[in-house]
Amino acid sequence: MRTYVLLIAFSFTVSFLLTPIIRTLGNRFTGNQLVRERDQHQKPIVKFGGLAIIAAFAAGLWMASNLHFFRGVFGNDEAIRGIAYALGVIVVMGLADDMLDLKWWIKLAGQILIGWLAATHGIIIKSLPVGSWQIDEQWLQIVVTIFLIVLTMNAINFSDGLDGLAAGLAAIGAATFFVYSYVLATHVSADDYANIGALLCALLLGACLGFLPHNFNPANIFMGETGVLAIGMILSVAAIAVTGDVQGLEARRFRNIPAYMPMLLPMVIVFLPVLDLVLSVFRRLANKRSPFSPDAKHIHHRMLAQGHSVRHSVILLYLWAAVIAVSVVSIAFIPVVLVVPTALLFFLVAAIATWRPLVLKRVQGLRKRLGNS
Repeated sequence: MRTYVLLIAFSFTVSFLLTPIIRTLGNRFTGNQLVRERDQHQKPIVKFGGLAIIAAFAAGLWMASNLHFFRGVFGNDEAIRGIAYALGVIVVMGLADDMLDLKWWIKLAGQILIGWLAATHGIIIKSLPVGSWQIDEQWLQIVVTIFLIVLTMNAINFSDGLDGLAAGLAAIGAATFFVYSYVLATHVSADDYANIGALLCALLLGACLGFLPHNFNPANIFMGETGVLAIGMILSVAAIAVTGDVQGLEARRFRNIPAYMPMLLPMVIVFLPVLDLVLSVFRRLANKRSPFSPDAKHIHHRMLAQGHSVRHSVILLYLWAAVIAVSVVSIAFIPVVLVVPTALLFFLVAAIATWRPLVLKRVQGLRKRLGNS
């Protein structure tokens, strides 16, 4: 655990120190950018913060490769090379989109390429860790893998609408999945706790936490397309890598509900963004618009309309993400009879905090109508 803590601190430091440098350099490219109608900021802000997250993550991988503790992870570096190639595509496409605003189909093609690079370098879903559900055809393994990676990247992208929201959700997701992956590794092997899923999430956690102080409201830099694509790719790749650990584990507690964790947890972590994604697609199709066309009707926009400030909206979404993710991952280690009532209590607290302004507004409106009658 101490080695992971060291890597978290290292990636945090690199991200925290590098972000202001990237912001200074990026100011040269933001002068001609226009503030879009759906944006919450009033003036152009540098969108290249994802470079700091990627650089901190890459630096952490380099440091880990020089540590004896991770000799098993880097013994076969095919997966690491696949991640590196995917990050290279993300940097190129992300910067191009942030500066030129690429067409949706170009971005989708790039996302498929990112998933393909990961899938063809050993990061692939061969089976689901439940029962005997095997995916025998290689082409289908690749398709399923690409689908999961593209879905997660787009879910993170849809959450990047308020200062600090995507970075905070990613940190919460990386932290909870790190805990799950690390504990799982201790059950898989009593001698080697090194785990690629835990490693990726530890580095992502540090990188996002280091970026967050610069990105929290009022933000002075955004992560941009490079950041959301990198976060989505890393989270999904970590989940795919862990499916192999669960598949080879015979412990009963990891062979029932918790066996679904590698596939379920990334979606739980980004539950609100995924829900937002689905609702947005239906909403735009109903209005005869492209499902990829932007608008200002996402969940976070609706929270602002209810009366929450930007900070309150972000913190509430943090709370929802933490409650959902921690509740689900706790099932793997804590009896369900203890998890369920505790989770319901926190769900109630989150619900009251979320809808309190709307209820108060309705009550005040009712009082005014009664007073005028």
